[in-house]
Amino acid sequence: MRPSFIASVLLVALGLGSPVSSREIAVATVHPLATQAGLDAYRRGGNAVDAAVAAALTLGVVDGQNSGIGGGCLALVRLADGKWIALDGREAAPGAATRDMFVRDGEAVPELSQEGPLAIGVPGELAALDWLSRHHGKRPLREALLAAAQLAEEGFAVSADWAGRLRGEADLVKRHAEAASIFLRPDGSPLAAGETLRQPDLALSYRALAEKGARWFYRGAFAERAEAWMRQNGGLLRKSDFSRYRVKLREPVFARYRDCEVVGFPPPSSGGIHVAQILHALAGFDAKALGAGSADLAHVTAEAMKRAFADRAYWLGDSDHARVPRGLTDPDYAGRWASEIRMDAATPVAGHGTPPGAWTDHLGRHTTHLSTADSDGNWVALTATVNTTFGSKVVIPGTGIVLNNEMDDFSAQPGRTNFFGLVGAEANAVAPGKRPLSSMSPTVVVRDGEPILAVGAAGGPTIISQTVLAVIQVVDFGRTPGEALAQPRLHQQWKPDEVVVERSWGPDVVDSLRQRGHSVREVNRLGAAQAVGRVGPNLEAASDPRLQGHGAVWRGD
Repeated sequence: MRPSFIASVLLVALGLGSPVSSREIAVATVHPLATQAGLDAYRRGGNAVDAAVAAALTLGVVDGQNSGIGGGCLALVRLADGKWIALDGREAAPGAATRDMFVRDGEAVPELSQEGPLAIGVPGELAALDWLSRHHGKRPLREALLAAAQLAEEGFAVSADWAGRLRGEADLVKRHAEAASIFLRPDGSPLAAGETLRQPDLALSYRALAEKGARWFYRGAFAERAEAWMRQNGGLLRKSDFSRYRVKLREPVFARYRDCEVVGFPPPSSGGIHVAQILHALAGFDAKALGAGSADLAHVTAEAMKRAFADRAYWLGDSDHARVPRGLTDPDYAGRWASEIRMDAATPVAGHGTPPGAWTDHLGRHTTHLSTADSDGNWVALTATVNTTFGSKVVIPGTGIVLNNEMDDFSAQPGRTNFFGLVGAEANAVAPGKRPLSSMSPTVVVRDGEPILAVGAAGGPTIISQTVLAVIQVVDFGRTPGEALAQPRLHQQWKPDEVVVERSWGPDVVDSLRQRGHSVREVNRLGAAQAVGRVGPNLEAASDPRLQGHGAVWRGD
């Protein structure tokens, strides 16, 4: 790496540099090595799409407990020509899946959808990255795969956060021999911070993909191995499920907030709809007058979130299978239930509302987030996941690929909660080929025709609230992406009826919320968001200060 390149990145990351040419790239991810991979892809002649693809593949190596090609992703892309792409790489239920596949003796058994062979949906991330690279990238996918393969083979020092997550899951990982052989020491103890994790089987898989393309995964050796393992272990996935998988192009969700257009992701994500709902409700309040860190702003935001999540529980599902009303994003609908919000007291919400056209007008048929933007005007917000930490804990022998447990994002039984405490209804019931409802919320904010923010987050349902809060901080209070991500967070998801707040709000705000009737639970930190934005003439990359992520901007010739 050239010294001039290092100096340029460091100066810009510190806000001390100035553009030296028209070429510029901003990358924000949860890991410095993934951010570096994105920068390198751009420097080799790529664009923001190539940077996002390279970063995502690298995260599958260094952050595989959260995401990887054994999981899925949603990508929201704004191209240089102004065109929008909402690419659905969400996992899909096996063809043999049934509505009651997790029910035993009349009751849902959570462990079946959270761990082991039945928990796994058909992975979609690789198909999405391959599609993005072929249609809108400038560099071959092979380059990014080989670079990530080398990193998997040589290894990297695990972070304190990674080691902590592994400690928390070690007992479950031990129950799965292949995963245990990768992530645990020979004596069964978890790797500690600073130790080197090498993944030679994952490197072999990446190299096979570089040589043979995505067909190796969806129609070749990997799909065959997966079917053989599933048949031996009681799973439902078959090679035919892999070969039938296709990414889907969706219509983005567009909403107005103040003087900006907010663009989000449609079902099977609930994020775009409910980010829009919450912002539409808050548009009726003067956020500046309430104050950025005030109890008043915290109160009205929590009340808006509560109503949006009540709608989520009833109406949301894969729009190819469920009738999701377009009216959920109608500003007048959100305005009506926002009028129910009292400033002096929390109000109970019995259940969902009924948006206009609810029965006639419908939408067309643990996680990580990364954001990239380049000087040509390409912006990417990409959220990827294997669901909970280390997904299903299943690794097909010899592949090194951690498989997801996204089947838990379906409603195993209407009215029952999933791992994150979210309630679902018939709209999100299990069905063959159906994609489970997600909270992933890749979002881009546009002002005067130009993007100013690409943001998203990790953290289950808190993804939606984190995204809303970041938009408010940038649009209402004029904060930079880095400043926005550093502000205190809160979350209200209707069930349970409580407001989760970071302690950084301070005791006065917490006391005020309780006096208004909120049940308040305090936590040290909430979620993990990544963002890129435009500040004046320059791009900025921001990683959440709550974790050891990395955002950087490169400007060069």
